[in-house]
Amino acid sequence: MKKNLFITIFLTFALAACGPKSLPTLANGRIPVRLPVGYVPNVQFAPLYVAIEKGFYREAGLEVNLDYNMETDSVALVGADQIHFAIVSGEQVPLGRAQGLPVVYVMDWYQQYPVGVVSMTDKNIQTPTDLKGKKVGIPGLYGASYIGFKALLNAAGINENEVILDSIGFTQAEALIDKLEDAVVIYITNEPIKLRNEGYQVNVLKVSEFFPLVGNGLITNQKTINEHPDLVRAMVKATLAGIVYTIDHPEEAFQICRKYVENLAAADQKLQREVLAASIELWKTDKPGYSSLDAWENMNNLLVNMKLLKQPLEIGPMFSNDFLPK
Repeated sequence: MKKNLFITIFLTFALAACGPKSLPTLANGRIPVRLPVGYVPNVQFAPLYVAIEKGFYREAGLEVNLDYNMETDSVALVGADQIHFAIVSGEQVPLGRAQGLPVVYVMDWYQQYPVGVVSMTDKNIQTPTDLKGKKVGIPGLYGASYIGFKALLNAAGINENEVILDSIGFTQAEALIDKLEDAVVIYITNEPIKLRNEGYQVNVLKVSEFFPLVGNGLITNQKTINEHPDLVRAMVKATLAGIVYTIDHPEEAFQICRKYVENLAAADQKLQREVLAASIELWKTDKPGYSSLDAWENMNNLLVNMKLLKQPLEIGPMFSNDFLPK
C-alpha cells in the first residue's frame, strides 16, 4: 500500500510543479499548514503544542494542524509538493533525494541523533565495542533505529554479522526485562526513562556520543523554497520559538501538552515529565535549528556503507541554514 502511495505521489510531482504560485489562505487570513510529525501525540512534541497555544504560528500568519502520519509517506508528500512541511528523521532526506524527491532540511529539531542502545548494567555493555557477540533486539531493519545501530557498529569497527540482531518490533523494554536480549535499540527519550522509573539499572550508548548524525528536523521542498521563501522562514521562526519557550518554561509546556496528548493527565506524571526533560536536552543548543556539514557527511557516507545509497549524494542541496533567524 505504501509503495503504491509513493509511486502515485511521485508521478504527480511534475503536475504539482506546474501548479499555481499563490498560497491558499483561510477566512482569517492565515495560511493553512498541515504538519506531519511521524509519531503519536506525545510530550516530545511539546514545542509544537506550545507554538500553537502561545500564538507563535498565528503571529507568523500560519494556521498549523498536526498530522501523526507515517514518516516515509510524509517525505513523499513533501517531495511531490502536496504539502509544504514535515518533521522527519535526518536520513529520510538523502534517501528521498535518491528517489528523485527534492526535499530540503531547513531546521534541526533534535541537535543529537535520538537513537541509542540500552542494556542492563550487569551485561557490562559500556562502549560500542562491547556489543560484539551480543544478542541485540531492534524494532526492525529499517528507519532511524537501524541507521543509529549501524552507526554504533561502525564507530566500533564491528560488522553486523558479529552481533545477533533480532527484529522484535516495539517491545524493547519488555524484551530486556524478560532477559530475551542482551541489549535493545531504542530512542533515548523513551525506554531508558521507563526502565529506570521501574527500578532497573541500565547503561545507555548514545549514537550522538560516538558518531554524530543529522537528527530529526523540519523539511520542505525546493519548489516551496523557490516560490515561497517567506513561508519557510515564518515556519522555521515560529517552530524555533516553540522550542525555545519550552526549554525556558518546561512546566507550562507540560501543562499545554495535556490538551493534545490523550490521557496525559492519567499517565505517570513523573515519567512523562522526565521524557519531556530528556527531550529538552536534545533541543538545547547555542545555535537553535542549525545543522552541521560534518553530520550530513557522516550520514551520507553511512548510507552508502549500508548500501541504502548507491553512491554519495551532493550534500549542498540536502539542507539549508539560510532560513534560521539571524
